[in-house]
Amino acid sequence: MMDNDDQLQRLEAAVWVTIGLIGAALACCALTGHFAFDWRSFLAPVAVTAMLAAGGWLYRSLRQEARLGAILVNTAFITGFSAVAAPLSYVAAAAALPLQDKLLNDWDRALGFEWTPMMVFISQHAVLAKILFGAYSSFAPQTVTTVIALAATGQLLRLNRFIVAFVATTLVTIAISALVPAAGPFLFLDIQPADANGFLPVSATSWPDFFGLRDGTLHTIRGLNSEGIITFPSLHAALGVLFAMALWGVRRLRWVALALNVVMLIATPAYGSHYLVDVIAGVAIAAVCWFAAARKPLAKARPIAAIAASPSIVPEMEQQQVASARERESAAHVAQA
Repeated sequence: MMDNDDQLQRLEAAVWVTIGLIGAALACCALTGHFAFDWRSFLAPVAVTAMLAAGGWLYRSLRQEARLGAILVNTAFITGFSAVAAPLSYVAAAAALPLQDKLLNDWDRALGFEWTPMMVFISQHAVLAKILFGAYSSFAPQTVTTVIALAATGQLLRLNRFIVAFVATTLVTIAISALVPAAGPFLFLDIQPADANGFLPVSATSWPDFFGLRDGTLHTIRGLNSEGIITFPSLHAALGVLFAMALWGVRRLRWVALALNVVMLIATPAYGSHYLVDVIAGVAIAAVCWFAAARKPLAKARPIAAIAASPSIVPEMEQQQVASARERESAAHVAQA
């Protein structure tokens, strides 16, 4: 139990340090003058994060309610990390490296996947469209559900590993998105909503921010209401994998979570305007981060306590026989003398 407590503390400390380092990096970006930060928009998430963290400490330390404390602390992690990770993705997009849509579309075609027929098919089937849209929109509720379910069932170490994998997956995805930026197939293929029964990806709201960052017309970065501007790899697909893996440990939810996130993966190309390779890359990154975070560290060798009085290698009875023989031998020598 003590080993688990120590591991939990190390994992939590690592998450807090990561959030702090990203916040410091964003502050440095503000000082260079390349970006104007709307600092007021960061006040709410910072305040909520602080209150949740304080509540978690209270329930853990004073009231000895580890599970409720874990819910509050890990929700604080999600809130605080989201407040700095979204602005970090904006900074990455502002690098404005050449768009790689042609390459990604060519990879899709090499795999036999055509984006336009898939999107048209969905737009023609209203029930299917609603199911896929619901699954794609379950991102935020699933994040909260995962935290609560793992904490409520006492799987605190698994919960912390989910948070670590969540953070690692997001950061890796942001880094790759800066190197392989893309606008998405809906724009690259120049699809018009009228040609698809009015269908428009959910990610359409992010396009003004994405192109504004790339051409330099958008300089203000907010802590709230940031858009999801990443195309490759798909962060939506990656986190869907993490939800399914984390909740696999909860028997009552494992199959529901698996089914929901499979549907989310199917919905991601259309509603997120993602290439198929975006989804494949997101799944791969999530799997690697999950198994890396779930690795159990080697147990530290404990020093062996020194033995105060080492026992003789000669049995006690044998010692007595040896002593008696020596006494008889000594008496015989005396008699001969």
